[in-house]
Amino acid sequence: MQITIYHNADCGTSRNALAAIRAAGFEPRIIEYMKTPPSREELKDLAARMQRTIRSLVRTKEPLFQELRLDERDVCENELLDAMIENPILINRPIVVTDRAVRLCRPSELVREMLTAECK
Repeated sequence: MQITIYHNADCGTSRNALAAIRAAGFEPRIIEYMKTPPSREELKDLAARMQRTIRSLVRTKEPLFQELRLDERDVCENELLDAMIENPILINRPIVVTDRAVRLCRPSELVREMLTAECK
């Protein structure tokens, strides 16, 4: 099974998810999205595959979110995408991609559920 993790090594939740993937016997493809942010189309595709809105993938607790006034009601998804591409710290993490699913694994325990479902 191929697994990809959009990972931020500075994030404890992301580190825990990566450790759980490895503990399950997999070596994932690691995308350090702070160094190599996903494109607009990749973000849109990930959200669509998760059946989530772009807004649900934004780190609303990140101070930059308020500084950029992204918490205002009239901010559209295109503006959120622009902000996430320009400031990848705004992308919620970790996002784990397998052959059958894409999931925001927050809390990190969700990755175990995801891997168990994949192996059935």
